[in-house]
Amino acid sequence: MRASDTLLLRGGTVVTPEGMLECDVLVRGEKIQALGQGLTAPGEAEVVDIANLLVLPGVIDAHTHIQLDTGIYKTPDDWYVESRAAALGGVTTVVDFATQFKGQTFEDALTVRLQEAMPSVIDYTFHMMVTDVPPGEEDVLGELVDLGIPSIKLYTTYRPNYYADDATLLRLLEAAGRYGLTTLVHCENDALVTAQTQTLVEAGQTGWRYHGTARPALAELEATSRVLFLAHAAGAPVVIAHNSLSGTTMLVAEARARGQMAFCETAPQYLLLDNTLYGGGGTGTPTEPWRYILQPPLRDAVEKEKLWRLVSRGYVDMMITDHCAYAREQKMAMDDFTKTPGGLPGLETLLPLVATYGVAEGRIGWPDVARLLAMNPARIYNLWPRKGALLPGADADMVLYDPTVENIISTDTVLSGLHSTAGYTPFEGMWVRGKVMGTLRRGSFLVRDGEFVGETGTAGYTPGTFIHRDARQDS
Repeated sequence: MRASDTLLLRGGTVVTPEGMLECDVLVRGEKIQALGQGLTAPGEAEVVDIANLLVLPGVIDAHTHIQLDTGIYKTPDDWYVESRAAALGGVTTVVDFATQFKGQTFEDALTVRLQEAMPSVIDYTFHMMVTDVPPGEEDVLGELVDLGIPSIKLYTTYRPNYYADDATLLRLLEAAGRYGLTTLVHCENDALVTAQTQTLVEAGQTGWRYHGTARPALAELEATSRVLFLAHAAGAPVVIAHNSLSGTTMLVAEARARGQMAFCETAPQYLLLDNTLYGGGGTGTPTEPWRYILQPPLRDAVEKEKLWRLVSRGYVDMMITDHCAYAREQKMAMDDFTKTPGGLPGLETLLPLVATYGVAEGRIGWPDVARLLAMNPARIYNLWPRKGALLPGADADMVLYDPTVENIISTDTVLSGLHSTAGYTPFEGMWVRGKVMGTLRRGSFLVRDGEFVGETGTAGYTPGTFIHRDARQDS
C-alpha cells in the first residue's frame, strides 16, 4: 500500500490495445489523473521509478469460480486467499458467479455471494447463474439490472442441476435481450455426453484416462451452433464460454460476420495442454491425469495451434481462466472421472502464460494482451471505461510487468510457488518469461517489488469492492 494519495509512476512503457508508449502515469486517489512524458510530480506525490517495466491495464478475469458450491462439490478456498493469488498474477477484477439455487430469489443469491466476497483484496462483480425461472416469469430477469449484475449464465448440460432445454434457453434469451443482459452459455450437448458416459460406465472404463472420451468435441460444436441460432432468434447478446475447439471459435466468428452480437472466450489450458495428458503422456509435464479433469476436457493436440491462430487473427475476444480451486486431495480421491470434481486453478498464471506463449513466442503482441485480458472483457460486460482502460478518469488498476525475468511454474518451490488453496497447478514445470512486479488496484499497491503487500490491517489498506454494472444499451 502507500501513504500518499498521489502517485507518479515514472519511466515505464504503457501498453494499450492501440500500442505502446514510454510515458509517466499520474494517479490521484483511486483514479488515473494523467498520462504523458515528463509529467511533473505534485509536491505530495510518491514517485516510483518503473524504468524497464511494462504498464498494463489491470487484468480482468471474466470467468472464475471462487469459493464455489455446486450443491455436489465445494471448493475449500476463500476469497481472501484466491484474490491474493489473483493479485500476484496481475488480476485486479474478476467476474465470478452467483448461483440461484432452486427456490431462491436473485437478490438472495447475490446477497450470499457478496457476503462471501467481502474479504477479497481485488474488485469483483458477478454473473447470475439462472436455474429456477418458471415459464411465464421471465421478466424477473429485469431485477438483475437493478442489482447491478446484467449478465447471466446458462448451461446446455449438467442435468438436472443446471441444464436448460431448448425451450428454456429460448425464453430466457428473449428476456435477457429485452433487458439488455448478456448471456454466457456453457455449450455441450447433454444427450451426447450422457450417452457416451453411460457407454464408458457400462464398459467399466471410468478411470481418469477416459474423461476426454466422455465429452466428445461434437457435443461442444453442436451445442454452440444451437445456442447461437437461438440467441439470434431471440435478439440476445451471447458469449460462448471456454472454447476448447477452433471450430467453436469459428462458429462464433461466422455468426458475428452475419451481424449477430456474439463473443467467445478461451483459456490457457486449451492453448497449451492436450488430451494426451489423460493417458499419462506429454513431454515435460506431469503424468497425473487428475490434474486435467475439467469441462470441456482437453482436446486433440492439433487444436492448440489452431486456436492460437484464431487468437492471433482476433477471432477470440477474451482470455479467461475458468479458475476453480478444488484441492489436490479432492481431485485425487478416486480414479473415476464420474466422481472427480471438474475445474482447474489458474488465476495466478493467466498473465505469465499469455505473455510467454503468446507474446514471447511471437503469436500476439503486447497490445493484444491489453485487449484480450482487459479492454474486451470490460466492454463485453459493461465495466468500460471504469475498468480495462489506461485512460484519465479510469480506475487506477495497473500491472507493472518485467518481461525479462524467467521462471518455472510450480507449487513446490519457495521462490516461484503459487498461492492458491488448490495446492497444485495443471501447468506444473512449464517455463514462463516475465513476472508481475507490481499490481495496483484503484491506486493502491497490492503487489510491490513482486511481493504481496495488501494485507488486511496494513496502513491505508482498502478492501476490494463490488462493481455495480449497467445493462447494455446496444442489444
